[in-house]
Amino acid sequence: HVLDVACRMAAPGVTTEEIDDVVHDTILEHGAYPSPLRYAGFPKSCCSSVNEVICHGIPNARPLRAGDVVSFDVSCFLDGVHGDNCATVLVGDCPSQQEEEEDVDNATTEFESLELEQHFVAARRLIRAT
Repeated sequence: HVLDVACRMAAPGVTTEEIDDVVHDTILEHGAYPSPLRYAGFPKSCCSSVNEVICHGIPNARPLRAGDVVSFDVSCFLDGVHGDNCATVLVGDCPSQQEEEEDVDNATTEFESLELEQHFVAARRLIRAT
């Protein structure tokens, strides 16, 4: 349930820190404790790894952008047991694969900067690799 909450919140403009706050509150509301919090000094209640961060990313104030690939790792301690689960989502509206393939040849995308274009290309490569 808590992992679903995190994944549904992943949208352009939302920060992983905001998602972490909701994850934290949701875990506590269900009588559990967030396993990552304070473990080996980890400062947050879940891990959020955006784009090139492979795993155990620390939630922060950077707003998510359309095209970001974000993985959430939610771990809870309940009744003497640690439970751990994770999921990866693409931020923003995602066309079906058929729609994307139909649009590829005719697509013209303009970016505000070379950095944003490179970010988009890297995200697409990650998505197509899966």
